[in-house]
Amino acid sequence: MTRIRRGYIARRRRTKIRLFASSFRGAHSRLTRTIAQQKIRSLVSAHRDRDRQKRDFRRLWITRINAVIREQGVYYTYSKFIHDLYKNQLLLNRKILAQITILNRNCLFIISNEIIKKEDWKESPEMI
Repeated sequence: MTRIRRGYIARRRRTKIRLFASSFRGAHSRLTRTIAQQKIRSLVSAHRDRDRQKRDFRRLWITRINAVIREQGVYYTYSKFIHDLYKNQLLLNRKILAQITILNRNCLFIISNEIIKKEDWKESPEMI
């Protein structure tokens, strides 16, 4: 019986999987079966952590905005600031507001002072 040479398709598939796992450590980058398992696990983690990353960045932006807003006045908080922004139809998202707080605090103080003045002006005629 003559010898049959195996094809290259399986080897090509394995090398393609190995290229994905080349940065992994130990058996996770060497053994084919372990590479396949680790690939599935890493893709699941990447999918899950994309949502978690969005959540974490939003929390960071809110924290930064709140810290700067509280410096200005004792009774002025992040929630009141966002509420006043929406009432005055200044639709700036939290990412942009956080960038403003980092790069140019005076600009954020100007925005919040204008909002507070408008709120005080609206409330004063009603009181009389």
